[in-house]
Amino acid sequence: MEQGAARERATERTYPPSGDAARVPEQARGAEQGRGTEPGRSAEQARGEHTHGEPVAARPAPAPVPAPRPVQRHSVRDQILEALRTALVGGELVPGEVYSGPALAERFGVSATPVREAMQRLAVEGAVEVVPNRGFRVIERTPRELAELAEVRALIEVPVMLRLARTVPAARWAELRPLAEATGAAAARGDRARYAETDRAFHRAVLALAGNEQLLSIADDLHRRSQWPLISVPALRHGELVADAAEHTALLDALIAQDLQVVQSLVREHFAGSEY
Repeated sequence: MEQGAARERATERTYPPSGDAARVPEQARGAEQGRGTEPGRSAEQARGEHTHGEPVAARPAPAPVPAPRPVQRHSVRDQILEALRTALVGGELVPGEVYSGPALAERFGVSATPVREAMQRLAVEGAVEVVPNRGFRVIERTPRELAELAEVRALIEVPVMLRLARTVPAARWAELRPLAEATGAAAARGDRARYAETDRAFHRAVLALAGNEQLLSIADDLHRRSQWPLISVPALRHGELVADAAEHTALLDALIAQDLQVVQSLVREHFAGSEY
């Protein structure tokens, strides 16, 4: 009997019972399925699969998407806009005359679309007005309008220049002398378009020293509006352009000397003299 009891005990240790108690524990099942893997890793980890409780490996960042190239039509529009501004200041586009988009497009050798877009911009700037079914009429400026623009420019720029005259060192003003000389060269040639460009560049450089982008934008817009011409013959105003350009150099000299009274007088005279 003792031998029979021993055999029964041996059988119980060798063969586990059936039913729920016979399920293989998770750890054992993982070890069974993960044979051939590294110690301490499950089969899912060996295959690279994510298991709960394990951190997800960081994936490499995607390559940056290249920036889209600018639309070429906008570049053409900007070039046409500058060409039209030059034609306006130079007197090639006559105040009171109507110009059609297709005719201007043929003149510049481009399609009508960028020309119309450029003319719409000039309408916003107050240089032309839309004539339905015809095109754009160059606005005839009155002396009163130009005087009002000069007054507004003086209200904005004179206080700024006086403040800069007190704070900006002389060496910094001296750096602007080539810009002043460029206005003189353009005036001497009678090149109204080039003079208008260099005049704006000089004033932008002066006001930029204030470090106020909003001021710079507003002042430049007012300056450009003041340059749209009256009905006049440019050759008759050559002497006025030369005198106007000379005021840039005189203004720099006054700023370097910190002569506030002369600065104020020159700036006001310069704005009044720019009504050409």
